Amino acid sequence: MARIEQRLATLGLVLPPPVTPPPGVVLPFAFVRIAGRRAIISGHGPLNADGTIAAPLGKLGRELTVEQGYAAARLTALAMLGSLQRALGDLDRITAWTRVFGMVASAPGFDRQPAVINGFSDLVLELFGPEIGAHARSAVGMAELPFNLPVEIEGEVEFGD
Repeated sequence: MARIEQRLATLGLVLPPPVTPPPGVVLPFAFVRIAGRRAIISGHGPLNADGTIAAPLGKLGRELTVEQGYAAARLTALAMLGSLQRALGDLDRITAWTRVFGMVASAPGFDRQPAVINGFSDLVLELFGPEIGAHARSAVGMAELPFNLPVEIEGEVEFGD
């Protein structure tokens, strides 16, 4: 078993299939775009193990706590890893996480976006270690996100053979 898959299994984590969008929604873009040795990853949100959008939905500081946002960011990492696995065939091909851009649906006055996106960063670092998993990151507040998602995260990785 591949190293990253083994770590996921040890943690009891499952990579979901592609998102099942709400009825009538068309997503006319690639979730992962390969450019040379880089994979540019479109914005992902939290998914359940079956690919449906994970609850709770809403804004941090109003409907969701920081802890719930952290958990949503962690589920978003799993969704993104699922897309990367489908695109690359093997997550062990990732040689560097280069950039992560975390967006948090925020109620007025909410300023703990970094603590929310830590759910994503902590899982990437736990799975890939500090050398490969280290990444540049932004964590910003947004007035609204699609489908009332609490978080949306995009990123970029480098990969080898």
